[in-house]
Amino acid sequence: METALVVIAALLAVAGVAGNILMVIPGPPLNYVALLIVQLARPEQPFGTGFLVTFGILTAGAVLVDYALPLLGARLFGVSKHGTIGSIVGMIAGFLVFSVPGMLIGLFAGAFAGELMAGKKSREAFRAGAVSFMGSIAAGVLKLALSLVMAFYFVVGALGNSVWPM
Repeated sequence: METALVVIAALLAVAGVAGNILMVIPGPPLNYVALLIVQLARPEQPFGTGFLVTFGILTAGAVLVDYALPLLGARLFGVSKHGTIGSIVGMIAGFLVFSVPGMLIGLFAGAFAGELMAGKKSREAFRAGAVSFMGSIAAGVLKLALSLVMAFYFVVGALGNSVWPM
């Protein structure tokens, strides 16, 4: 039973890392579930409570940052509500038409179009699209980093080593 659970957790850990790169499935939550499964599967429990709570908080934060960072960046750089709504609509439409690359292109194009509709000049609209795009990329990099760290700890825990005794 322990081996089967560790194999399932390994699949989740790999899917979590891949999910960040492919931007199709939520990476950090899958990696966190993999850690929890290893914790339950291994008789010596490789992770302490403090470790699991810390990574649970980081995982929740990563999910929030994924949605908030592009919007916060847009607000800080003066993107209008039209640009923000345009980026969301563009991202969804782009994903439906061209999958992940379309999502990124749609995010940029939607913010650009929204700003043009709000009456801003093309230079300002381009800046809005670039800010929205860069916020999304920054959030993705942070999520990938967290998933890679959790995947590392998964491997250490799955091999039976104690990671963080708290």
